Amino acid sequence: MWGFITVLVDSLIPRLREVFELTFFEAGLVQFAFFMAYGLLSIPSGFILSKIGYKKGILLGLGIMGLGCLLFYPAASFRIFPLFLFGYFILAGGMTVLQVAANPYVAVLGSEETASSRLNLSQAFNSLGTAIAPAVGAMFLLSDSIKNSNDINNLSSTAKEAYLIAEASAVQNPFLFLAISLLLLAFIVSFIKLPNILKKKEGFGYGEALKHKVLKMGAIGIFLYVGAEVAIGSYLVNYFLDMNMAEMIKNSHWMASISESILQQDLESVDYKAVVGAFVIFYWSGAMVGRFIGAYLTKIIEPSKVLALFAIMAILLLAISMLTTGFIAMWSILLVGLFNSIMFPTIFTLSLNGLGEYKPQASGILCTAIVGGAFIPPLYGFFTDQFNFKPALILMVFCYFYIFYFSKKSNSYIQSYSKINLQ
Repeated sequence: MWGFITVLVDSLIPRLREVFELTFFEAGLVQFAFFMAYGLLSIPSGFILSKIGYKKGILLGLGIMGLGCLLFYPAASFRIFPLFLFGYFILAGGMTVLQVAANPYVAVLGSEETASSRLNLSQAFNSLGTAIAPAVGAMFLLSDSIKNSNDINNLSSTAKEAYLIAEASAVQNPFLFLAISLLLLAFIVSFIKLPNILKKKEGFGYGEALKHKVLKMGAIGIFLYVGAEVAIGSYLVNYFLDMNMAEMIKNSHWMASISESILQQDLESVDYKAVVGAFVIFYWSGAMVGRFIGAYLTKIIEPSKVLALFAIMAILLLAISMLTTGFIAMWSILLVGLFNSIMFPTIFTLSLNGLGEYKPQASGILCTAIVGGAFIPPLYGFFTDQFNFKPALILMVFCYFYIFYFSKKSNSYIQSYSKINLQ
């Protein structure tokens, strides 16, 4: 559910950009509002989690997510952009609590040596949601043409009212369905017996957690990774439109058939945003496939080495997309999703190594770093406004290079920590 909702936000960005006639930088503020919740609420969530336990933390997160989805109903009715941003913030607040509770819970359900493999496996199902969301977004949020303010003002009062109602329902219905689903899921989870494996600790414990250098480095890695992944996903539709990919897809029998099979509509009857938006599914489904593969690889190979390889591959694919055009540029950046796959769970578990009972606090710190999704997308949008899409991708290259650096450093720190424990 959290994977599905996170990526569904990406589909709303090009729609809201047209509805409210935003610049790329202003459109990036949608992700800013969404991910700022992680920056502001993760550490308080870690403290609450240490008091109430993992299961109640999961229930609390699901409940707040449901409330956030309900706020989209009035936001769409009144067409108020700040209300959309507030809804995103509440929705992300629930997801913050859920992430802070669920990620360390999976990590501590077995040995530290296989924690990366477990979290990659569970995050693969998270990626199932991210793989489905682009198709849903393309069908329900991007398929119709959106009128600008001048076009709306030129409509008759009856036509204007009908258009605004239709425009609102296109956003309201998917999020109303999500709200009901989330609250139902919380109800079901409340009856499931989960092992209580968290000892309550007095005080915050963040000072002790931050003494671990690998945790601080991992927090920077999470910040840059989430920022890069979200920035790429958020601007893929606009990037493809900038390269005139919609026309190229329509003129290619093979590519057109792929888009039509995803949208379940004839390409002549949908907007250009949907034609290219259908292909965003490959970016996020690549992450799902990669996590199932990564769950196996991180079991037989040191997770830090797998992380280093995937970071290098992401850099190479970005370079190809920057230096080429057409379908090569399109597919190379979509393939970055495959190599994004293991980064979050692997950085997360490498950073938790050796933290014991301070894992809830460490999880709060790492989830705070998810705030990178609030800063990197608007920054990428700013560079895009200034220099266009391809040169701005250098920012993403920098992010993945740091992840490669972290993979090398974390390995040496963990080996040092293991030697100290053995002694």
